Amino acid sequence: MKLFNTHKQHLSYDKENKIPVIKASICNGEQVAGFKDINTGHIEEIMLINNETDLAKFKSMYGIDGEITKEY
Repeated sequence: MKLFNTHKQHLSYDKENKIPVIKASICNGEQVAGFKDINTGHIEEIMLINNETDLAKFKSMYGIDGEITKEY
């Protein structure tokens, strides 16, 4: 019986029409990671980013390498 899943599975997103972004507030510094539709400009918010660990988790969940742009 297998109790723990040792294989990490990446979630997926539409890489042709969406790009990963961090939506940051200029007022209070709150940051939310998500995906921006390049056709409409709509941002789908996925998770709150409180620190570098949260950002690393988001990137790991979706298999994202490199830097993510911030939008204010």
